[in-house]
Amino acid sequence: MKIKDIVNRDLVTLTNCDQEPIHIPGKIQPHGFLMGLTTDWIIDYCTSNISSFIDVTHIQVLGNKFETIFGSKAQERIFNYINSDTFQDVFPLEIELLNKKFQVNIHKSDGIYVLEAEAQFDKQILADIYTQTIQFVTQMNNTKSLKDLCALVAEGTREITGYDRVMIYRFDEQYNGEVYAESCRKDLEPFLGLHYPHTDIPVQARELYIKNLLRLIVDINYEPVPIFTIDNKEDKNLDLSLSILRSTSPIHVQYLKNMGVGATLTISLIHHDRLWGLIACHHYSEKNISPEVRLAAKLQGQFITSQIDIRESNDENIDAKKSIDALEHLTALDLPLAEDSLNTIIKMPELLTLCNSGGVSILFRNKIYKNGLTPEDHQIEAFVEQVEKRKFYESYTTRKISDDFPKLESCSNFAGVVYHSLGNSNHIMWYRPETVSEISWAGDPEKSIVKDKGGLHPRNSFNIWKQIVKGQSSIWKQYEINAAAKYAHHFITT
Repeated sequence: MKIKDIVNRDLVTLTNCDQEPIHIPGKIQPHGFLMGLTTDWIIDYCTSNISSFIDVTHIQVLGNKFETIFGSKAQERIFNYINSDTFQDVFPLEIELLNKKFQVNIHKSDGIYVLEAEAQFDKQILADIYTQTIQFVTQMNNTKSLKDLCALVAEGTREITGYDRVMIYRFDEQYNGEVYAESCRKDLEPFLGLHYPHTDIPVQARELYIKNLLRLIVDINYEPVPIFTIDNKEDKNLDLSLSILRSTSPIHVQYLKNMGVGATLTISLIHHDRLWGLIACHHYSEKNISPEVRLAAKLQGQFITSQIDIRESNDENIDAKKSIDALEHLTALDLPLAEDSLNTIIKMPELLTLCNSGGVSILFRNKIYKNGLTPEDHQIEAFVEQVEKRKFYESYTTRKISDDFPKLESCSNFAGVVYHSLGNSNHIMWYRPETVSEISWAGDPEKSIVKDKGGLHPRNSFNIWKQIVKGQSSIWKQYEINAAAKYAHHFITT
């Protein structure tokens, strides 16, 4: 019988890392060993470090029945586990293999049962974790905003796990990340509020974060352990998407080394089937945690994701109520779209409160009525003309007018707009001025890849790099957009 390793030896560089097949590295981290069993109990995969844990080599086990190597009692334990409700459940299987005690995580990958064994941990006192969790839930109920909840989760996760730094990492629409909450050792420089470009976490890594909610690197300086298999098929590999021990991309390892990190724990935060963020734990030396602590950390993530909609709704409820009240007040007046009533309507503060705008204008029969911070009359006319040419039809909303109308970007009162046609060449528009914002990046996002004599590398400077963003307004909330649409519709139907 011939055996071979399945190590993926394709050269990975920063120019192709977004296509790196990180789910099939063909190797694992060395704090445990891995075996892959066929459905008829043949050991088809095994890592070379099995001999570091038990008195047998990968060459001796490959191709043999599991029972032949480990006995019928161990096979029966695994059989009962994978055929019970606890398979892929919260706790690993505790089992004795060749007189050594292990905790084994088991999952199925393309017809192969993947067994990942770690030496049995000292029993974590579950009562302590339970007490900490109860205390956390009590404190959680006293928080109102999402940010307060995330800060509490960061503190609670660090207390439970013992990592030096715990960050709640939140993604925007383009998957740029922000450190939204943080708890860290007092002697460490805080990362709270720093932003990281989307290139730091490539697409395929984000996909794996969705499939596998917990990722652990015990020692960033580890030597990867190859997986061996029986040489009976071309291009044979093993999908480790759900693996606990899967070896990490060398690019990501170098990135963490450049940050001075020694060990990590990452927990995915999934909201509406999308990667909303991460609980990212950093330690500045080697660190492993027991299955009980891993579970408790995953529960912290569940606390956040279960509360996102509720907390975001709470954060917006007060402003949304103001918008609804303003809409009800305006529509109750039942003033028609006519010259006599427009002079009254345009001066009403509720018209601005309706969608929290800085200014508003109505173009009716070639006459402009306006209030608050608005563009000049000729700019309003030019905007309406271009909107009609671009055929945006009844409505158009933007926070950055220069994206669609570059000629209008010089007007700072005119960065954001909600526009509605009122029919018969009549129009209503709400405006927001530009909001100049300062974004603190962890290093220049344009220099996430560094070129030197050794080639391309992930950046090694994480010094704060400040970016000034101009030409865009604050984001229009959905309830603000809806209120504007309802009021415009009211005009058309009265």
